[in-house]
Amino acid sequence: MVSRQLHIGTFLVGIHAGHWRDEETPPDAWANIQSFIRFAQIAERGKFDFGFIADSAYINKESAWALLSRLEPVTALSALATVTTHLGLAATVSTSYSNPFEVARQFASLDQISGGRAGWNVVTSALEGAARNFGGDKLHSHEKRYRIASEHVDVVKGLWQSWGDDAFVRNKKTGQYFDPDKLFTLNHSGEFFKVEGPLNIERSPQGHPVVFQAGASPAGKALAGRHADAIYAPSPDDVDKARADYAAWKQLAKDHGRNPDHLLVLPNFQPIVGDTREEAEAQYEKSNQFIDLDHSLRIISRYFNYFDFSTLPADEPFPDDILDKAKEGFISMAEKLVEGARRDGLSLGEAAIRHSRPSRSWVGSSVEIADKIQHLFETDVLDGFVITVSEENLSRFVDKVIPILQERGLFRKEYEHTTLRGHLNLPFPENTNVHQQQAAE
Repeated sequence: MVSRQLHIGTFLVGIHAGHWRDEETPPDAWANIQSFIRFAQIAERGKFDFGFIADSAYINKESAWALLSRLEPVTALSALATVTTHLGLAATVSTSYSNPFEVARQFASLDQISGGRAGWNVVTSALEGAARNFGGDKLHSHEKRYRIASEHVDVVKGLWQSWGDDAFVRNKKTGQYFDPDKLFTLNHSGEFFKVEGPLNIERSPQGHPVVFQAGASPAGKALAGRHADAIYAPSPDDVDKARADYAAWKQLAKDHGRNPDHLLVLPNFQPIVGDTREEAEAQYEKSNQFIDLDHSLRIISRYFNYFDFSTLPADEPFPDDILDKAKEGFISMAEKLVEGARRDGLSLGEAAIRHSRPSRSWVGSSVEIADKIQHLFETDVLDGFVITVSEENLSRFVDKVIPILQERGLFRKEYEHTTLRGHLNLPFPENTNVHQQQAAE
């Protein structure tokens, strides 16, 4: 067995996890807790580290069908915590239009309910309409959103340190319920938030939730370097670039005085697995049967603040000024899409359809997929990965690829821990309040 092992997560009913018209996919899967339960239990059968639910705070009639009706993620994960025992449970909650005290309490509660399996994916809202859903008129600038995010995470983490780990004595004989010397008040007053504290919930078995981050901009990377335990990275289709990005992430952790092993790099990809390549190719074609131009344009529209692409000729290139539509929004995603289309000579429609389909680079036999994962892992491209697949393909990955990775000593055969932080081999977070108090004494 090798000392370093893969970390594996999956989107729980992600946007590429089957089309509503497919007979094998419930048409209401994104609003149906039973679909989430099935995904979570398949992932736990595969000994995955965690399941993840993404989210956003704005839709309109141009939105892709998978976004129109879906469960609020922390609520859904609380339900999943009762039907799983080991799987980590991570969710997206934006810092742009949420209150730090409420976020700290939500995730601390999920952490208690799950026995220490919660994770928070920190994002900033990148859709103009989100502001209008929270009493504003326009989206904050990218720079301001990340200033807010940085202070927001500071406050949440500070609130998570409101209690010492053994603060609640609950001694029925003596009548002592808690140790008041192990209760700490935050008293935060900053540029955007004023929060007294303390948080009215105790620390969980993993100390506090694991922090994920996915921002690709310099500001997003800086936030991850300070705070994130794991980052979601793009699919490593360009291996040389992915290897350079991996080294840059590790250096960023060092620059912030952190152990680089404690910032995990987890790219996303969409594996389609068969016993043979031919079988996998058949699965790939099946997965694409309902992807059409209208569907694809709706998916990419979100990266451009829901610009109506039906107003443009689909058989012509992206207009020169199209990235102006993405300003202050999903600019990194928009740039990657447009630059790739221009590099490969694709029309708007061709680029949209290619983006909507799983990459062919992750289509193959179980051995081929396992070989590729092992190569990327052993050549410092990733610490693990997060997959986005249909329920059927998740089962195929668990049944066909996971056993190969296990036999090669690259992935656990059984859970060795009960917390998400334990699965990810991350240290228990020190409560700096307790440390300072002990130093003063």
